[in-house]
Amino acid sequence: MQVDRDPCVYILASQPRGTLYIGVTSSLIQRLYQHRQGITGGFTSRYGVHRLVRFEMFGAMELAIMREKQLKRWHRQWKINLVERDNPHWVDLAIDLGFDPLAPSRAKDGS
Repeated sequence: MQVDRDPCVYILASQPRGTLYIGVTSSLIQRLYQHRQGITGGFTSRYGVHRLVRFEMFGAMELAIMREKQLKRWHRQWKINLVERDNPHWVDLAIDLGFDPLAPSRAKDGS
């Protein structure tokens, strides 16, 4: 049985210009579900980084991994500029992929 693979590099954000996470996957929908359900644990769960703000599809996983490594080496401002070039309002692109909108984030002081 062959599993469809769609290599992808994606950027998640906690909020516009907030905490960023860059990842690579062969199934963006499955990985987004895992992040949003907290299944992946770690960084994205700890910091509430669940908003899909950019993704790039690739024909081969090796190319996607190379791009992920490149982006992770970039300065933060370069990453922000990359997101804002195509998504200036930091819209959650996961909604167009069939996900429900995220609940508004709450301030850390509880207000």
